[in-house]
Amino acid sequence: MSHFNPQYLKKGDTVGLVSPSRYISMDEVKPTISWLKKNGLKVELGPNMFNQKNQMAGSDLDKISDMQAFINSPNIQAILCSRGGYGSVRLLDHLDFQPLIDQKKWILGFSDITAIHSHLHANFGFPSLHCTMPINITGSNDPNENRTNQSLLNALFGKDLSYDLPQNSLNKTGNASGKLIGGNLSVLYSLCGSKSDISTVGKILFLEDLDEYLYHIDRMMMNLKRTGKLHGLSALVVGGMSDMNDNPIPFGKNALQIIAEHTKDYNYPIYFGLQAGHTKPNLALRLGMNAHISDNKLFLPA
Repeated sequence: MSHFNPQYLKKGDTVGLVSPSRYISMDEVKPTISWLKKNGLKVELGPNMFNQKNQMAGSDLDKISDMQAFINSPNIQAILCSRGGYGSVRLLDHLDFQPLIDQKKWILGFSDITAIHSHLHANFGFPSLHCTMPINITGSNDPNENRTNQSLLNALFGKDLSYDLPQNSLNKTGNASGKLIGGNLSVLYSLCGSKSDISTVGKILFLEDLDEYLYHIDRMMMNLKRTGKLHGLSALVVGGMSDMNDNPIPFGKNALQIIAEHTKDYNYPIYFGLQAGHTKPNLALRLGMNAHISDNKLFLPA
């Protein structure tokens, strides 16, 4: 294992809960606290995590204070973001991530948290965990939620992960290896040209998104193509493209067809339909670590 990989958790370790994006309530977080404790982990809540300022979970200063405290604390082994929405990008230039690297701790979340994942990868080459968050942990016995939550535990406790890449007529099948990077397409697009912008060459790029207009998916894919982000990939894996919107005059293609169109000239493997992102289940992905595609499966060795 490279020196830069975070340390996997063990029973008795502490997970810090923070809210770098949208507001969340204590009631929405209670099932997560119970679930983490049931699985042998201790929980510490950021002092400001239930603050509210309009849509946001308090002011930027509230969020920065909580994040930096948990980044610095040797008593916190992983930092779980409570939900997405919007806001984490506002914190990036005000946080010192070096203690996180030095202590080899995980940051967990998806959606808006893609900004943090990308910043860590672009600036430090440091892995992080794309996974479910407290807003989606309800404590129900839903099989998809159970599978989602178990994948988070497996990823965090250092188990090898293996996921099926479903059959799809748009797939270009094949084998590939490389570091897995990416996350939410809208967030990745918003980071283009910034110091949190990821390099994609030789890597397996994962994309997912929610509640976007189809013409905007086209606009974002054009951006990735014209900025070279789709050139030189080892592979492309597309997760949930969920709840897409269209205009009264239709765009004429769905999200998967749009992505297929903009990648048709590349000869690397492309798979659609991985159950990760705004999907049920939402399978955990270790970003910034080596991954392999073979036999229509995605392997993420610990």
